[in-house]
Amino acid sequence: MTMRLGLGLPQMKQYTLAKDVAGVARRAEEIGYDSLWVFERVLVPENPTQGLYGIPGLPWPDNYRSVADPLVVLALAAAATERCRLGSSVLVAPLHGPFQLARNLATLDVASNGRVVAGFGTGWSLDEYAAAAVAPFEERGAALDALLDICAAVWGPDPVSYQVRNSVVREAAVGPKPAAPIPVYLAAGSVRALERVARRADGWLPTGAPPSVLGARWRQLTERAAALGRDPGALGFCVRANVELTRAALPDADRSPFTGSVEQIVADVAAHAEVGAGEVLLDIQGSARDGAELADLAAELHSAVRGAGV
Repeated sequence: MTMRLGLGLPQMKQYTLAKDVAGVARRAEEIGYDSLWVFERVLVPENPTQGLYGIPGLPWPDNYRSVADPLVVLALAAAATERCRLGSSVLVAPLHGPFQLARNLATLDVASNGRVVAGFGTGWSLDEYAAAAVAPFEERGAALDALLDICAAVWGPDPVSYQVRNSVVREAAVGPKPAAPIPVYLAAGSVRALERVARRADGWLPTGAPPSVLGARWRQLTERAAALGRDPGALGFCVRANVELTRAALPDADRSPFTGSVEQIVADVAAHAEVGAGEVLLDIQGSARDGAELADLAAELHSAVRGAGV
């Protein structure tokens, strides 16, 4: 089976949202991408509580200043396209009111004729939690579980009735309803988080680990899903690739996955296909200066990957 390819939509400060989102989305669909994706970053602290991804001393990148709202960007892309799936990688669940987020995603799914993939995670930034979270950082796993429960109820048949944490609905009509269940993908790396994927999710959205590590975790995840009575073949495996393109190849000993030349990125995509990934999301927006360059890079990468038979 040919690996599916996704593209990260333009959200960073160098892009002109009024034209670049629709333009890149439309061009990506014409090129042949299978899906379009957004990520979430709500602020960049001047004096951060922690380094990027919680790594001490790692600076936050400048292009994270002014990242556009993911749901607004997906709505713009939905209006400009007809075929591509529309995914989030990821929405930080505890930064959203769960009932409102469930309704927003259902509305977007109906408006796009059933193309939404709801990707959720728990996040890592203490500063973002301080600004926007509906639950304490220490309760992030429970907040994600609550969101999953509420989405299932809100997207399900009326009358909706539930009591989950601080959200209560007593026999109410809640619409619009997705025509089919919205696939839920989860970012997960810890044992507890992978268990949640095996029990509750339709797919896995990992990032930042070598293919060998992801392959081992994928085997564990599918084995656990099977032990729980689920069909492991129905689980999706989509890798987020935060691409850093260089025109010259980097020494393999010094580079991380999805950094380097186009040829090296293609090799990384192939390596992830070999360990079971069914889709790779290529987020190359940090390597482009504007929407036109982003679309051209997207075309070059897509052609190179398909030309290599991946």
